[in-house]
Amino acid sequence: MKHSEMDILVSEIRTIMETARANLSREINTTMLNVYWQVGRTIVEREQDGNLKAQYGAKLLPELSKRLTKELGRGYSRSNLYNMRELYLQYPKIQTASGKLSWSHYLELLSVKDNDARAFYEQECANARWSVEELKRQINSSLFERLLLSDGKANKERVLELATQGITMTRPEDMLKEPYVFEFLGVPENKPMLEKDLEAKLIRHIEDFLLELGRGFMYVGSQQRVTIGNTHYYVDMVFYNKILKAYVLIDLKMGELKPEHAGQMNAYLNYYKTEINEDDDNPPIGIILCKTSKDVVAEYALGGLSNQVFASTYVYYIPNKDVLVSEVKALLEQEK
Repeated sequence: MKHSEMDILVSEIRTIMETARANLSREINTTMLNVYWQVGRTIVEREQDGNLKAQYGAKLLPELSKRLTKELGRGYSRSNLYNMRELYLQYPKIQTASGKLSWSHYLELLSVKDNDARAFYEQECANARWSVEELKRQINSSLFERLLLSDGKANKERVLELATQGITMTRPEDMLKEPYVFEFLGVPENKPMLEKDLEAKLIRHIEDFLLELGRGFMYVGSQQRVTIGNTHYYVDMVFYNKILKAYVLIDLKMGELKPEHAGQMNAYLNYYKTEINEDDDNPPIGIILCKTSKDVVAEYALGGLSNQVFASTYVYYIPNKDVLVSEVKALLEQEK
C-alpha cells in the first residue's frame, strides 16, 4: 500500500473513531443530565408531599445521602443531591437545558441566581464551547453585568447578541473525563498521583506506623476525594479509629506550615462531619504534617471538639506530635 493510500485509510478510521467518541460523550451527557433531573424532580415532589413534616423535611437530604451512598456508592453526597434538586427547580422542563453542556457546567450555572444572567452564560458557554474553568472565570469576572452596563444603560438585547470566544475548546473526550460521568457509569476515577517518591514513602511509613500502634486504627484509603462546591480535593490518608469512633484525616505538605493549610483541613473535617459521619460517630480529627527545610512540624485539628472526656480519650489513643514527628524524621534520615 502506498504511503498516500495509508494516510487516507488512517484519516478515514480516525474520522470514524472521533465521530463515535463525540456521539458517545453526547449520549452519556444527555443520559446523565436526564437522570439527575429525574432525581431532583423526585426529591422536590416528595418534599411537597403534605405528609412531610417540616422537621423531617430538613433532614431529608442528609439521610437520603447516607442511604443512597450505602446502596449505590459514591456520587450522592448531600451537596450533589441538593444540586440535582436545583437542576429540576431551575429547569422544570429538561428539554430547556443545553445538551452541549456537561453536569459540571450546570453546577457552575446553578450558582448564578439571576435568571437572565444564567441564561446568558448558558447560551454563550454552549456557543463558544467554554470549558468549565472558562465558564467559572467569566462568571467570577461578572461578564454579564459588565456588558450590560457597557453603554451606561441596561441593554439586555445587545448583551445577548454579543458572543465571546472561549479559551478552551471542549473535545468529546473532555466530557468523558468528568468525575460525575465516572460515578454515573460506576467506573473508578483516575485520582491524582503524588509527584514525588519521598511523599509516597512518607505516607506509606505513617500508614504502617499508625496501624502498628494497635489502638483501634483501621485504614480507609489514600487520596480520598472531598468535593466542595464544584472543586475536588484529595486527603492524603484517611483512617477510622473504632475506639474513638472517629475518622482521622492526615494531610502531608512538603513545605512550611501555612494558615491556609489549617483552613483547608477544617474544610475537610466539616465535609466528613456532614457528609460521611454516621449518627453515632464523633467529630473527625485532622493531622497536618509539614516537611520544611529545617524541621518536621505536626499540627492537630480537633474539628471543633468541646467534649473534654472525648478530648482526653483522643490524647490517649492518637500519637502525640513528638512521637509522630520522630517517626517522620527517622524515615527522612534513611533517605539521606
